[in-house]
Amino acid sequence: MPVRTLDAPDAPAALGGYAQAVEISSPGRLLFISGQVPVAPDGTLPEGFDDQCRQAWANLVAQLRAAGMAIENLVKVTIFLADRANTLDNRRIRQEVLGGHRVAMTVILPAIFDESWLIEIEAIAAA
Repeated sequence: MPVRTLDAPDAPAALGGYAQAVEISSPGRLLFISGQVPVAPDGTLPEGFDDQCRQAWANLVAQLRAAGMAIENLVKVTIFLADRANTLDNRRIRQEVLGGHRVAMTVILPAIFDESWLIEIEAIAAA
């Protein structure tokens, strides 16, 4: 699948290892992943932001796997954080998960559906 990341020289630089834009030419398949919350498959909720963040990413990766895709297929990620104080930890864990793979990304600070959830992640993948 031809993918090109773009960072326009006449716009602000992306901070934190993501791309300002991602272009896909002729995708064969698109996968739209609903918001993945930090609940484990057994229904438990990890304590603390780091563990919740890793669980939400694990749930997202599970959806990719179910579609026969992987992290490298992600093209757009939207992260919902319950607290601005977790911004840097979110970036650190996201970069651990994505490695050098750059995606188009948005981080939003809303009131999340369940107030015990500290993060929710939705994504679009292409293959």
